[in-house]
Amino acid sequence: MRVAANAVRGRTPSFARRASSALAAAVLGVTVTVTALPMPAFARGPESLADLAEKVTDAVVNISASTTVEASNRGGRNLPQLPQGTPFEDLFEEFFKRRGQGAPKGDEDSPRGPTRKSNSLGSGFIIDASGIVVTNNHVIGDANDIQVILHDGTKLKAEIIGKDSKIDLALLRVKPTADRPLKAVPFGDSDKMRPGDWVMAIGNPFGLGGSVSAGIVSARGRNIESGPYDNYIQTDAAINKGNSGGPLFNMDGEVIGINTAILSPSGGSVGIGFAVPSGTASQVVDQLRQFGEVRRGWLGVRIQNVDEATAEALGLKGGAKGALVAGVDEKGPAKTAGLEVGDVIVKFNGVPVKSSSELPRIVAATPVGKTVDVQIVRKGEEQTKSVLLGRLEDGEKTQVANVKQPEAESVNRQILGLNLSGLNDEARRRFGIKESVKSGVVVTKVDPNSTAADKRIQPGEVIVEVGQEAVANPADVTKRVEALKKQGRKSVLLLVASASGDVRFVAIGLD
Repeated sequence: MRVAANAVRGRTPSFARRASSALAAAVLGVTVTVTALPMPAFARGPESLADLAEKVTDAVVNISASTTVEASNRGGRNLPQLPQGTPFEDLFEEFFKRRGQGAPKGDEDSPRGPTRKSNSLGSGFIIDASGIVVTNNHVIGDANDIQVILHDGTKLKAEIIGKDSKIDLALLRVKPTADRPLKAVPFGDSDKMRPGDWVMAIGNPFGLGGSVSAGIVSARGRNIESGPYDNYIQTDAAINKGNSGGPLFNMDGEVIGINTAILSPSGGSVGIGFAVPSGTASQVVDQLRQFGEVRRGWLGVRIQNVDEATAEALGLKGGAKGALVAGVDEKGPAKTAGLEVGDVIVKFNGVPVKSSSELPRIVAATPVGKTVDVQIVRKGEEQTKSVLLGRLEDGEKTQVANVKQPEAESVNRQILGLNLSGLNDEARRRFGIKESVKSGVVVTKVDPNSTAADKRIQPGEVIVEVGQEAVANPADVTKRVEALKKQGRKSVLLLVASASGDVRFVAIGLD
């Protein structure tokens, strides 16, 4: 307080002199212009969110999911078990209520043994007044009794329309009563949200239903490695355990995200929460309503990201971009369309592919059975392939055939910090290389001070291609590397297979 008081006293004489001068000027009939000092700028939020909260609160619900499970006795105690399908154990707290110390009454004689019920609490929101409710898949888990609790306390029994573990969403249906019509909220456009935009979350944290919190969009497109389609909105609006499945609103009262996860060392909100964007969620919800399941497009490729060294080795114009094809399913749509290992997918169905993480989301969102144009870069040249998309589940059933190959030359050579030998029966036995690795050159030793070691190439791996050309023996590797050096290349791209047959591209400098 002393500093503030001194500051005021320090300005008082100048204010007094200015007032005296103004008075004197008025007496003398002289006009004096006083320049207003600029006010400091402060970031301010909305005046109040009360009107917005009042507008949408009735559409936000609490979810109570009960699961009847067999009781397990460990040390004489019934220990709780998390429901199946919960991907964020550190996010969502299970509230278990035991009925007495032993098994519930009447269950002791069950042919399956003693049972108990576990109750989990979460959040959700109504998107259709007919009784359609959105929540997280991990909120309901494998529950066999789900209740939707409205803002006024009304409890409605819910049935599952469908759920999707990959995006962590579930769709429920309730039957509204004649005297209590339901209120719904619409999805908004999450693509229009920018970091710094204000948002409001409503949910059921720690069982405290109807809790309102607010903040801003902190970032977009977050990948928290929870699944293949991560594309979260990050927000600093308080999201706690039990907020899962609740809505994240924009200032127009539209749902632009479904609160799903938090990053927290303490288990409580530290200002880092994640929401599934409405642009992703609405597509999943539409399919769940129509089919009761999600039908995703399938291309049939395995991909990896393109870094600067890889882009240079591939002669890719415009720097690192796209998704590098590291494997092609023999029975997939990509194989039929003529895509090959080493192709870089830069555009899919008219949508630019900036990185490998974007391609799975774009493909999955494309209707099954649709024919799309896929723009690729192959050996520095752009091409367009027409692909008839399959369904993702079809790809999960395919198998790679094992084909025995003829013996390869076994001359040993050293290049790029690698000791190389031919792929023969002795090498297969020594390193456990599967027959699915059809051909290539075996890495027998790696210089620990080499770039190859930095790129985690290991003894027992097989170099299949060098500079996008197949190699069958160590001499092929040497010839190809020397040819690339003469072309002025600064790096060489290797296609490397593990002993089990998984392949990846590795770019190594030629300096």
